[in-house]
Amino acid sequence: MRKLKLQVQMTVDGFIAGPNGEMDWMKFPWTEDITEYVREITNPVDTIILGKNLAQGFIPHWENVAKNPDDPDYEGGIKFSKTPKVVFTRTLDKSIWRNTVLATGDLEEEVNALKMQNGGDLIVYGGATFVNSLIRQGLIDDYHLFINPSAIGSGIPIFKEFDNRLNLTLIKSQSFNCGIVVLHYQPG
Repeated sequence: MRKLKLQVQMTVDGFIAGPNGEMDWMKFPWTEDITEYVREITNPVDTIILGKNLAQGFIPHWENVAKNPDDPDYEGGIKFSKTPKVVFTRTLDKSIWRNTVLATGDLEEEVNALKMQNGGDLIVYGGATFVNSLIRQGLIDDYHLFINPSAIGSGIPIFKEFDNRLNLTLIKSQSFNCGIVVLHYQPG
């Protein structure tokens, strides 16, 4: 069975964006050690899943990065634009992006069907509401939380409105030269 990984940037106080979607607290540029960590967790990935709202910015951004070999994120742009994507939506009836299909059915059924297919791992990057739904339904197999050295006091969380407590087991923690700490958890 394929695994669904979550890779997400967060503040120390648990937000993935400021109250109005601000992301200016993220630590950039990254250092080579964290870039290598990202390569390791994304190499076995052959499908990216996204909510429609994040897809509207994510897909065009990485396609543009992939067109510019001088961009420092060019390698990521190639990976993210070439990797097939599944966008979860209730409002679109046709994909507006290349190399992308839509999932319009029940979230749990659609994700579990993807997990049962042959292939590499799946990865999700956000947005907050979509990831929160995946978490609440117990669909994330690996959490890679990129804790940035910033606290913003309020903002948009992904861990909210649980019916039950979410217990996680720490698999690995690693600090990087740029100041980010990655916490790798699995459910349980």
